[in-house]
Amino acid sequence: MRVLSVNVGTVRAIQNGKPSGKTGIFKEPAAASVYVTAVGLVGDAICDTENHGGVDQAVYVYGANDYAWWEHSLGQPLVPGTFGENLTISDLESGQLFVGDQFRIGEIVLEVTAPRIPCVTLAARMQDKRFLKTFRAAERPGVYCRVLQEGYVNAGDSVAYQSYNGGRISVLEMFREFFEPDHSEATLRRYLNAPIAIRDRQYKEKLLHELRSTQTDKKPDY
Repeated sequence: MRVLSVNVGTVRAIQNGKPSGKTGIFKEPAAASVYVTAVGLVGDAICDTENHGGVDQAVYVYGANDYAWWEHSLGQPLVPGTFGENLTISDLESGQLFVGDQFRIGEIVLEVTAPRIPCVTLAARMQDKRFLKTFRAAERPGVYCRVLQEGYVNAGDSVAYQSYNGGRISVLEMFREFFEPDHSEATLRRYLNAPIAIRDRQYKEKLLHELRSTQTDKKPDY
């Protein structure tokens, strides 16, 4: 695998997106190397900081295999950065990844934390009000990554992939679970055994605590 494109975005106006009317989703391929920090690519704009960005969504990765599928499905060519990703990587299909999988790009180490969940900004970017449903059905979400080791990245850099050997939560399982939540104790514990994003971990810890509290309250009083 290799980096086909490094994409950064500036703040731009957008219609039919979030209330702010601004977005950083319009990414353009960088002409030079870009430094990747713990919170993302230097110079890359993130407007909706409540739902995007931060250490667990520092870098958004999309695969060339996913692009090929979309081009066939939509019947048109798509340029790198169309989905708002920071790195477009060859020979990669995002739905086959697992939380905790890692990419090494030169001195940079990225770790998969979560799939991308579609929002109205993506639909506005694609100029299709129905695109959220289309994106969900396609199950090619791309992945958010945390940065374990910072460094410079360039188009053309080789990418080494390493699968995660701990508790296995697939990107597709996590993607599907967002739309059809499974709050059973077994599922919550499986998620908490994987290196999921802090935000997701706190939410699932809260759900598990509430579930166990409910179970305790239902115990018979002898």
